[in-house]
Amino acid sequence: MKHSHSGHHSLQDSMLKLLSGLSFNQNRNILPPQDSSFVCFSCGSSASPSPKLRMVTAKVWVLKKHFEGFPKTSDFEMKEVALANLKDGEVLLESVFLSVDPYMRPYSKRDMKEGDVMIGTQVARIVESKNPAFAVGAFVVANSGWRTHFISDGRGLNLLPTSWPESLPKSLALGTIGMPGLTAYFGLFEVCKMKPGETVLVNAAAGAVGSVVGQLAKIGGCKVVGCAGSDSKVAYLKKIGFDEAFNYKTVPSLDEALRKASPDGYDCFFDNVGGEFSSIAINHMKKYGRIAVCGAISQYNDSVPQKGPYIQFPMIFNELSMKGFIVSSWNNRREEGVKALLKWVLEGKLKYHEQVTERFENMPAAFIGMLKGENLGKAIVKV
Repeated sequence: MKHSHSGHHSLQDSMLKLLSGLSFNQNRNILPPQDSSFVCFSCGSSASPSPKLRMVTAKVWVLKKHFEGFPKTSDFEMKEVALANLKDGEVLLESVFLSVDPYMRPYSKRDMKEGDVMIGTQVARIVESKNPAFAVGAFVVANSGWRTHFISDGRGLNLLPTSWPESLPKSLALGTIGMPGLTAYFGLFEVCKMKPGETVLVNAAAGAVGSVVGQLAKIGGCKVVGCAGSDSKVAYLKKIGFDEAFNYKTVPSLDEALRKASPDGYDCFFDNVGGEFSSIAINHMKKYGRIAVCGAISQYNDSVPQKGPYIQFPMIFNELSMKGFIVSSWNNRREEGVKALLKWVLEGKLKYHEQVTERFENMPAAFIGMLKGENLGKAIVKV
């Protein structure tokens, strides 16, 4: 802590009193006097000593080197960035929870340059505001990448619903009641056009999206078959209501496992995996079956592209529909989806599990662990 030498002893005394009650962790920084207000990053309250104090250093993770094959911790670098003073219309935010998701792997290759801050979303708290639409202490979902603190003009910030109960973890706004939940919601109801009495297949079923897909299909009156990569994950799927579940790593034959789980085949297939699984599953679709292509996590880390399947025969013979989709296409209906998901969670119909990693410094490890399938449910980093 540096003090301004332009003040008098009374100022130093008042500053010391202000600071004596505060505790700051490694992600909350106070730097030299600069601005119009002093902000407490532990509680978001503000005071106004004079001369004025507020400057923040954010920690950020940048993509040091584009991933080759599986990401490594050496592909990332943590840096510190000094944030400017707020202008009118701006808010200062502190990340509370950050998300790590499979899409970050292919999107980093498509959208990022080396040296860019890693892409991603967070639940953040507003700690200073010069924007009347955002009050200090409010929580928002933002899409500002791997940062501890950041400044926003308010565009792209989504306030948590006012009906969000205090007892419900705010991190769910990054999972079951956030982007992954909305992906399941619109993928099932709009892309698969699931109907009661149908049979739904979902892979990576114990992940953030797949676990919601299966439960929404059950809420919608369907039979649900899921697969996952460990016996403990399969047990979890049974616990949350899947009718059939199997470990794709240990079954002797994926073809036989799919046939045994639903001898009549599948009306809807929600595909998060791609690759070999999808090549086999397409042959188990019923007439007029619908396939929602959400992800291809089995292929994200391939250095050499996998040889693709020949899908034309099953597509033609069974008159199948296959559609790729990105959840942001339904941004105009986000509120509808969040409201429905929140309601089902509060009613106990939609259960959730989070894999929480502590500390911002562990972002790369959490990301890599998620890609390896170490998480059950949604992978979250608590700052």
